[in-house]
Amino acid sequence: MQNTNGSKNFGNESEELATRFLEERGFVIVERNFYAKKLGEIDIVAQKGSVLHFIEVKSAKADFDPVYNMTPTKIRRVINSAYYYIKTKKIDAPFSIDALIIRRGVAELIENITL
Repeated sequence: MQNTNGSKNFGNESEELATRFLEERGFVIVERNFYAKKLGEIDIVAQKGSVLHFIEVKSAKADFDPVYNMTPTKIRRVINSAYYYIKTKKIDAPFSIDALIIRRGVAELIENITL
């Protein structure tokens, strides 16, 4: 049986690390864990300059590289959730779909993953 509480704690720690990483680089955190009805969840919505960033955080405890968890299905869910966010909040601003990958406590931001 899998320890879901331990996994949730690890995920929360990863999102905290991601938030600090982004703030240190001039991003303003707008929202965390935005749930877009049946479309999915956006881990972090942040803004830098005039650009809104929808950021999916991926991390792993094992030697598995978490970047491989950014599947086409996951990317499509983030995109659909971002459009839902923009529509419901009535936002008219440039935006970017990004992935923040955490490997052994080291964060890497990959911007515009849909290009």
